[in-house]
Amino acid sequence: MKRTAAWLVRHALEQIGVRYTFGIPGVHNIELYDELAASETIQPLLVSHEGGAAFMADAVSRVSDTIGVLAVVPAAGLTHAMSGIGEAFLDGIPMLVISGGVRNDMEQGFQLHDVDQQALMRPLTKAVYRIESYDEVVPTVYSAYLKAIEGEPGPVYIELPANLQLLTGEVSAVPDFEFQCPRPPVDPELIAAAAELLSGAEKPGIFVGWGARFVTEDIRRIAEHLGAPVATTLQGLEVFPADHPLHTGMGFGPASVPAAQNAFRDCDAMLAVGTRFAEICTGSYGAVPPEKLVHIDINPGALGRNHPTAVPVHADSRDAVPALAELLLKSTVAKDSSVLQSSIAKDKAAYLEEWLGHDSGERVNPGRFFQVLRNRLDRDAVIVADDGNHTFLAAELMPITKGGRYLSPTDFNCMGYCVPGTIGAKLVQPDRQVVGIVGDGAFLMTGLETVTAVKNSLGIAWFIFNDGELSQIAQAQELPYQRKTCTTVGALDYEMLAAATGCEFVSMDNNDVIEAAIDRAIGLMDAGRPVIVDVRIDYSRKTQFTNGAVKTNLKRFDTRNKLRIVGRALWRKFSSRGK
Repeated sequence: MKRTAAWLVRHALEQIGVRYTFGIPGVHNIELYDELAASETIQPLLVSHEGGAAFMADAVSRVSDTIGVLAVVPAAGLTHAMSGIGEAFLDGIPMLVISGGVRNDMEQGFQLHDVDQQALMRPLTKAVYRIESYDEVVPTVYSAYLKAIEGEPGPVYIELPANLQLLTGEVSAVPDFEFQCPRPPVDPELIAAAAELLSGAEKPGIFVGWGARFVTEDIRRIAEHLGAPVATTLQGLEVFPADHPLHTGMGFGPASVPAAQNAFRDCDAMLAVGTRFAEICTGSYGAVPPEKLVHIDINPGALGRNHPTAVPVHADSRDAVPALAELLLKSTVAKDSSVLQSSIAKDKAAYLEEWLGHDSGERVNPGRFFQVLRNRLDRDAVIVADDGNHTFLAAELMPITKGGRYLSPTDFNCMGYCVPGTIGAKLVQPDRQVVGIVGDGAFLMTGLETVTAVKNSLGIAWFIFNDGELSQIAQAQELPYQRKTCTTVGALDYEMLAAATGCEFVSMDNNDVIEAAIDRAIGLMDAGRPVIVDVRIDYSRKTQFTNGAVKTNLKRFDTRNKLRIVGRALWRKFSSRGK
């Protein structure tokens, strides 16, 4: 039979259950878009910028059982999308990246968009493919999909020359998709060793990341049986419900909230699941696990990489954690954790009261904002944060309860994620509330994707924390430098922007209007309207994460450089007083 490669790609994407593609059509993928338009199961979505497309695809993979797919033009379209592809790569999010490619049937050089796309994509993806013939198309898409989801997930790149898309060619067969994605076997001796180590500890602790999201119930069983506090990574905030009495918060070291610091202070053994002990989740590596560490991860390269591991278990958490839970509950006696639970509850309440008692002047108190937002939203709402100071405010003050979802750029740490991320999440979770928490600087990067939300009638509320600064970096500059450089952002009239893009607008200027503003925003969102909320946030109080990470980094310096930095800060501080 004769088919175009565009038809073959569409067939393969339908076979693996793709529901949306994101991108912008161009001369090198125009035939693919024509085929996607004919699909009964796939909706191609036009975006404002390919960077937004990648974040949307990322969010689709995070909150659904389908994979996010990019359909972009070569060269510029691909480089625009690289930030979102890189985020997915470092965060372990599956994605298919399909771009057009220059023709492979021409002798002439200097074709339009003629760059080495394989070289561009190799460092940011698990694998790269370039299709050279019609018979390769369907098997390549199937192989790329399996590669994206196996082991530690990640993006995979496929380059499809324009001539193969446009012209028909002979195909010997069009195979249906057969799912085969084996998981590594669980070593029962390692599970037994893990159970013995944890059951023999006096004060065990549990640290879970994104890789543990499918085993929340088993983590709960283990925590309650061991009487162990549970901390999460930033990306894993949804993995363990914040309203469980053993939940302590994000992290467990100096950059964590008091409930976590106190609960983990004398921890003598730890179960870590689905975390790489990376820089963000450890507060710049300030959180150090005990020597008696059981580490379960699908990525063997994460085991023992940052910390010696007593019991390293290379396995999928869906296999290893239930096996560990069954063995612990069957072979050991449950411990009483009532005192620990009471201590955690008191620490959490005291920390919130500190925020509520902070004088925010004429601006919005973050503690009060998140308290009201949590009370007004459904328990299973999807919360999408961007990268910035607001990220850690949300991590410390916005509890993610059972059934709720939390999305945020983490290890690639890419600003601009929130607005397109909410769009991707809402597309695949239309019956859930989806809200974005985004700083004004991050909003400037991808805020025009609000047009995409309006065009597709997506009810989303974006709470823009508006303080006129790139506040996370401004705060990092303030202590060591005693001055700020290039962190003041340009002013934007959000009400005018909302009118220009077709969004609704709500203003939140101070604490007196928090309840009314959030109620109005949620009402509009639930009615299917995209809403921009201008939150005049107060950033005068630093998060525990910021305070802890700064101190951890300062301690890391040698004495000479520590004195140099502190001395410079003191000199600038006192010399500025006379001006």
